[in-house]
Amino acid sequence: MTEPPTDFRTEWWVKKFDDIDRELAQLAIICKVPLLDPGVIERALKNDATVCGAPNPAVFGKLRSLLMMHYAVRDKAVEALGGTDAQALINAVVARLRERLGGKLGG
Repeated sequence: MTEPPTDFRTEWWVKKFDDIDRELAQLAIICKVPLLDPGVIERALKNDATVCGAPNPAVFGKLRSLLMMHYAVRDKAVEALGGTDAQALINAVVARLRERLGGKLGG
């Protein structure tokens, strides 16, 4: 895996993704949504609450909103950093979440 470059601008983007993705993980755990399983994110974005193992409409709504925010921030990061660097830092954030949470997010 390519390490993301370390500079102030990159660290700012890492913090943004870390904040959003950490909360996404917490909400996914509450609703028992295996976010990292194939197709689950797309279904959640389409408002398919059947991805929840523990139905909770309010939490699922927030999870869906945060997923949309993640993608909006990702688009801005690609503009600011370029596609390769933006993807590298997103991969690093997701890897840290996987490390902390184990299989609770699927995948």
